[in-house]
Amino acid sequence: MADARMTSASSARNTKPILEVLKAHMPAAGPVLEVACGSGEHALAFSRAMPGLAWTPSDPDAAALASAEAWRADGPPNLEAPIRLDVTDETTWPDATFKALYCANMIHISPWSATEGLLRLAGRVLLNPGGLLALYGPYLEADVATAASNLAFDESLKARDPAWGLRSREDVVDVARDQGLAYTLRVPMPANNLMLLFRRV
Repeated sequence: MADARMTSASSARNTKPILEVLKAHMPAAGPVLEVACGSGEHALAFSRAMPGLAWTPSDPDAAALASAEAWRADGPPNLEAPIRLDVTDETTWPDATFKALYCANMIHISPWSATEGLLRLAGRVLLNPGGLLALYGPYLEADVATAASNLAFDESLKARDPAWGLRSREDVVDVARDQGLAYTLRVPMPANNLMLLFRRV
């Protein structure tokens, strides 16, 4: 399976700062679902760093699942097998309940319907009350000037697919609220990214 492993330059850069936030807010133990795990490198690093968590990576893409499974060969026993999950297809959603759900860099590289599906999923599978939803990536904010690099990134995303692009933090918060998720914390991250935290209420 070693040849199935993918690597991500962004994962290499952002793993440490993301982990610092997650370790401060994740539960000490219990099941965690990662949505859109991509290469699976975050799943490997975070399960190693937080051994009390049973970390399940997921993705709709077969190559990503193969990569996550290949990285799992080097992983700790609390790194679960990756599962196929498409946030826009409820038939793929797990029946289990999770203490936390983590998703990085999906919201801007997918149609808005994927964000809506992600938040519906979180409202369904997170432990109620108190389950944690952690979202990482770039956002547009009504009360914060957008960095020039993020504006350029937004334009490049829309050139690749008009349905993609940076989302309004306020729009994400509004949809989350409709799913019983309270917005609790905004953490500025390197390279003009944010970590947004929500709790199931």
